[in-house]
Amino acid sequence: MRDERWPREAWIPLIAGLFWLWNAPSHGLVGFLFSVLPGSLLLGSGVAMLLMPGDLRISQYAALGGVLGLIAGLPAFVFEGLGYGLVLAGLSAASFVAAGAHTVRLEPHPEGVPPRKRSFAVSAEVAIDEALLSTMSIGIGMPSSDDLIRIRGEIEETREQFEASGWLEKPVDYHVTPPPLESVRTTSRRTRGIDFEHISFDSGYAPREGEPGAERWRGYAKNQTAHAWVVRSEPDRPWLVCIHGYQMGKPAIDLSAFRVDWFRDELGLNLLLPVLPLHGPRTVGRRSGDGFLAGEVLDTIHAEAQAMWDIRRMLGWIRGQGAPSVGVYGLSLGGYNASLLAALDDDLACVVAGIPATDFSRLYFRHGPALQLLETELSGIEEQHMAEITRVVSPLVLEPKVPHDRRYIFAAVADRLVPADQVRDLWRHWDEPRIEWYQGGHITFPRHPGVRRLIHDAVGHLA
Repeated sequence: MRDERWPREAWIPLIAGLFWLWNAPSHGLVGFLFSVLPGSLLLGSGVAMLLMPGDLRISQYAALGGVLGLIAGLPAFVFEGLGYGLVLAGLSAASFVAAGAHTVRLEPHPEGVPPRKRSFAVSAEVAIDEALLSTMSIGIGMPSSDDLIRIRGEIEETREQFEASGWLEKPVDYHVTPPPLESVRTTSRRTRGIDFEHISFDSGYAPREGEPGAERWRGYAKNQTAHAWVVRSEPDRPWLVCIHGYQMGKPAIDLSAFRVDWFRDELGLNLLLPVLPLHGPRTVGRRSGDGFLAGEVLDTIHAEAQAMWDIRRMLGWIRGQGAPSVGVYGLSLGGYNASLLAALDDDLACVVAGIPATDFSRLYFRHGPALQLLETELSGIEEQHMAEITRVVSPLVLEPKVPHDRRYIFAAVADRLVPADQVRDLWRHWDEPRIEWYQGGHITFPRHPGVRRLIHDAVGHLA
């Protein structure tokens, strides 16, 4: 990471924050309350960029300040006039883009990944990632000191058990072939103009007796019912399994993210969108996905093992309905699961790993709060300890069964949520199949034509 003093882009949020706060008292109590949060975030992040360069978390709060400034500035158009409103909006938008530019300037560039372009568009896309990261980090539940001591013990016990069972050497044997799914509960629903079926069934998954964390996992009652959304085209058409990302798992979000109308109406595909453990109607925390990636390593392993169990049962169910072929397409955390599924199912026609996470331990030690990571390390938990036992659910360890010419990957060169080196590692593990690197951030892939072409070519194998 380059430690560059006095970066030019830092002056933009600094000036914007001063403008917000300087004028706040003149607008009364309500105006002051609308101004203080974006103003403080922008001023503080601008000063921090100047005086403490190198900490990329600063950009997250600069981007968040820009977003809040755009929202909080809307009343100014009504109460203070067009000119004042445009100044607030312009300064906030400029600060938002400056946050992305700051990240592009400082973020180390991984070897083997195409270079990032420094442009307005890339900076804006990266700033979206930064704002999203800031919201994810606020209120995230992390293990306490006592929990970390317990987790360390679970990791040590798990390593001994997995090594004795041979699963560290041959991780594929950790995954048990699930029984057929013979019946599901079906409800017809509609959201955002899309008709779909909500199917559910008893998962039937349970960690092995004596496995660390097994009793805790069985206690997540809502998670023991599996759910999925089904969008049908024609009975004799191929199926595409679309696996959602972290904190998704709700029909309005999932159906929009995967653009199911394009797959159904233009490509004539039937779609199955499974809900991952701990997400959507399976949530056990305050937010969808809580607990999946929060430091409880055994929960993460069991979540992945159950995801594979549930989805493999669903694959048998749709094949039993006469599906001529089935492919899988995942986004972010769903890309992780699609990649792992490609190592467990023998008959997938194609796999598309979109902006895929591939290494949970590296993600935890990259995105975890600094004090939490320090406490984690002081508790004796290091990145390699997590990495060793998560081998059993790692797409970077298990070998893909999908033919080489039917493996597809797309990723962003400036991704802030899933670092590009994680995608590069999957690409290398898969013997360098077709990959589309686009100039942008994590969640803006739909605006890049190369991504759409890659997906179109991949699902062509389903015909």
